[in-house]
Amino acid sequence: MGRYVDDILQPGEKVLYSTTIHGIIYVPGLVCLAVAGACLVGSGGGVILPLLVVSALLALLGGVLLFRAWFQRWTTETDVTSLRLVHKEGFIKRQTFEMSLDKVESVDVNQSIAGRLFGWGDVTVNGVGEGTKTIKMIGAPVEFRNHITAR
Repeated sequence: MGRYVDDILQPGEKVLYSTTIHGIIYVPGLVCLAVAGACLVGSGGGVILPLLVVSALLALLGGVLLFRAWFQRWTTETDVTSLRLVHKEGFIKRQTFEMSLDKVESVDVNQSIAGRLFGWGDVTVNGVGEGTKTIKMIGAPVEFRNHITAR
């Protein structure tokens, strides 16, 4: 499966910047796996059965959360080309958003303290007559904004 943006490029259009969801979305799954490991160690190698069961359930939950985060990150693309902004989410059920760079009125970046420290945030693109789109949990949001606004 190729990248969505490569399939829709117009003649003479070039990809200037690409990003996706920040890797912080893996944290809940990793925390579940860490707690599962702690429960496994606390069970004494299976001596305390309830802790072993909790460990197995948390390991399963952690695996599901990690797979879900990977799949979401894999199926989300956000690109700035020489002509437009392109955002795609989903695999089978696909949602896309495209806006000509000429129609972008403003780009707002919203970051929490943790987002500032670790480099993620929400970017809201306001268009002239085009509406508004908020892209959540994007990596390097300020750099992304700069690629949209610098022409």
